[in-house]
Amino acid sequence: MSDLDLDSTQLDRYSRHIIMDDVGPEGQSDLLDAEILVLGAGGLGSPIIQYLAAAGVGTLGIADDDVVELSNLQRQTIHGNDDVDRKKVDSAAEFVENLNPDVDVRKHELRVTKDNVEELIEGYDFVVDGTDNFQTRYLVNDACTLAGTPFTHGSIFRFEGQVTTFTAADDSPCYRCMFPEAPPEGMVPNCATAGVLGVLPGTVGNIQATEAVKYVLGEGELLEGEMVFYDAANMEFDKVEITKKDDCPVCGDDPAIDSVHDVEYSASCAISREEEPEVSAD
Repeated sequence: MSDLDLDSTQLDRYSRHIIMDDVGPEGQSDLLDAEILVLGAGGLGSPIIQYLAAAGVGTLGIADDDVVELSNLQRQTIHGNDDVDRKKVDSAAEFVENLNPDVDVRKHELRVTKDNVEELIEGYDFVVDGTDNFQTRYLVNDACTLAGTPFTHGSIFRFEGQVTTFTAADDSPCYRCMFPEAPPEGMVPNCATAGVLGVLPGTVGNIQATEAVKYVLGEGELLEGEMVFYDAANMEFDKVEITKKDDCPVCGDDPAIDSVHDVEYSASCAISREEEPEVSAD
């Protein structure tokens, strides 16, 4: 799509983008041509979906297998009272359609597994991970890294959140460079048992959406090789460096993971011992 393809309605809708030197009509056209997959239509997915749709991302994939519950509405802002018991992908798609008719929504009503993740991410320019468990987080990391698909990861817990982005470039780290395996089951409570501040996913999800838009535009510095930690209680942001590890099991010099089928994505997301016999149980 060239800048001449923006009609009068689009020139009005995206006028605050178009007047920016860093975006302009060319950048807006790039957004309208972009295909971005959002994993999860819950707390993080809500602001991600809302702002990517508003920004004019032309194709927005939404993957979720859950239904809306009343307890979701404290933070999952694209759903309302009338959506309780509806499929989240249906509710999310309707929200997007009402917000911006330029956006083509692809609904993926499914739970992400190693049997479908490769086909799911295929064809998308960028993946935004708004899932809420370690199994899926590691699965998305491995699948995107192996496929060379850039993605941003976010997570939330009580008053705290974190965001990072991985581009799958040769010199880019991945999630396993920080945490080769997930913590033991039960060590880290989830939001259902520990709770989460309702406004927190809005901040974290919007950072993720910003990373996706910046990637499409090719503007600014992505959180590649860095993780932002957000402490809402004390209103503090900190960054830590993520270093690419030569011995990383998925992006290192001699990777043990050549396929998502090499991994048992359960509590530890560990490499199969049959596939990696030299690794000790420690």
